[in-house]
Amino acid sequence: MFLYLSKLLPLLFYPLGLACISLIVALVMLGRRPRIAAFCITFSLVLLLVSSNGWVSKFFVRSLEWQNIPPAELPTAEAMVVLGGATKSAFPPRPGVDLSEQGDRVIYAAQLYRQQKAPLIILSGGRIDWRGGGTAESTDMAAILTSLGIPKQAIIEEPNSLNTYQNAVNVSKIIEAKGIKKVLLITSAMHMPRSLLIFKKQGMDVIPAPTDFLVSEGEIQELGNTPKAAILNLMPNTDNLHQFTITLKEYLGMLIYRLRGWL
Repeated sequence: MFLYLSKLLPLLFYPLGLACISLIVALVMLGRRPRIAAFCITFSLVLLLVSSNGWVSKFFVRSLEWQNIPPAELPTAEAMVVLGGATKSAFPPRPGVDLSEQGDRVIYAAQLYRQQKAPLIILSGGRIDWRGGGTAESTDMAAILTSLGIPKQAIIEEPNSLNTYQNAVNVSKIIEAKGIKKVLLITSAMHMPRSLLIFKKQGMDVIPAPTDFLVSEGEIQELGNTPKAAILNLMPNTDNLHQFTITLKEYLGMLIYRLRGWL
C-alpha cells in the first residue's frame, strides 16, 4: 500500500496535477463563486508558466544535480552499485531490453569497470508488477552489460528492491556477506543526494559516482547568452516542466523518507 500511495499521492503536488485540480475547482465554481474560479485559473496559469520556463527549471535541477560533482579521477573501490530505473523490459515491438532516459547509469558502470575502478558490479532493482511486470531491472541491466562485454562473473544481481530504501537495505546485506567495505554508487545526478543519504544511513562507505546530468555548465551559460535566448527561455516548454517535476519529486522523496526515518 505504501508503495502505491508513494507513487500516487505526490501527483497531487506536481505542477501539472495541481494545475488540473485547480482548473477543475475553477470549472465547478465558475457560476457560483467567480472570484474563486478566477483565482484558480490564475494560479494554474502562473504555476505552469513558472515551472515550465528554462530559468526556473534549470536552476532548480542544478540545486540537486551539482551537490555531488565527482572529482576528475574517481577513486577505486571493491564494488560498484548501480541503481535501477535505467531500462525498459523487452516487450514487443522492442527487439530486446531498451535503455531509458536514465540508461547512462548502465553505460557508466561499464566504462568504470573497463577503467578498473571496481572488480564487481552490483545491480539493484526489481520491477513493480502493476506497471506491467516483466523481468527485474537488475536482470535487464545485466543483459545490457554482458552485451557490452562485461563478464557475467563480475555481475551480482539484486532483483527484489522496489524503491531506493530497499536498494540500500538489500545491497548492504550483499556487501556485508562478501566483506566489501567501500563501494562506488552509480545513479542519476538528480537521484544521488537522496540515494547517498540512504546508503550512508545503512552504514556503508559510499563514494558518489553520479551520471545522467540534465543540466551542464554550458546549458546554464546559454540561458542568458543573448537577449533572444533570455526571452526564449522564459517561454513554456514541456521538457522544462518535466525536469522541474522530477526535481520536485526528489525533494518530496527526501521529505517523505526523512519522516519515515530512512535518511
